[in-house]
Amino acid sequence: MQQPTPGADVPDARGRTGLHLTGRDLDRNPAVVVRDVELLSSDWYVLRATTYDIQRADGTWQTERRETYDRGDGATILLHDATRRTVLLTRQFRFPVYVNEHPDGMLLETPAGLIEEEDGESAMRRETLEETGVQVGEVEHLFDIYMSPGSVTEKLLFFAAPYTRGDLSGTRHGVEEEGEHIETVELDFDEALDGIGTTILDAKTVMLLQWAALRGPFAR
Repeated sequence: MQQPTPGADVPDARGRTGLHLTGRDLDRNPAVVVRDVELLSSDWYVLRATTYDIQRADGTWQTERRETYDRGDGATILLHDATRRTVLLTRQFRFPVYVNEHPDGMLLETPAGLIEEEDGESAMRRETLEETGVQVGEVEHLFDIYMSPGSVTEKLLFFAAPYTRGDLSGTRHGVEEEGEHIETVELDFDEALDGIGTTILDAKTVMLLQWAALRGPFAR
């Protein structure tokens, strides 16, 4: 007898069912026809294998099978002080980079987190307060980017906002019960920009620093 699949016919660890149905009803692109969706894992995030037919430029059809990792969408923000020419980043341990040749897994990043049952700006404000202790005021929504479209469904919403020295409250933050141990790091903007590829190795952070230099508060 086939065992019930958590996340499909019975609830998974987060109480979800029907996760094997996502994508079956997609019809926005007539050159793509979804045939089957297989739920591979739903421990916390969701891994699916989708089989679909795709029509090529010469009119022929080809069947493909692709895995997609669904962790939801997220939001990130660049906190900047134009007067002092500084940015406020976080440093925390990231096992995926540690296992892929990063020296110690301690990554410098802009504050970021997943969008839960809220809009992107609210998620960004919540995550920023949790990770840096800064209560964000007026924000600028910059753009939305698919971060790894070959396999990950996540779309990341990018924001920017000013902060001042008076907004800072210590250097250790994070939600303890979620296992977060986050250090805030204030950097001179030019130092951060020069660190791209050496001390700054996180894609979203690189994008926000380059935005700040080209079109943002530090643009010449």
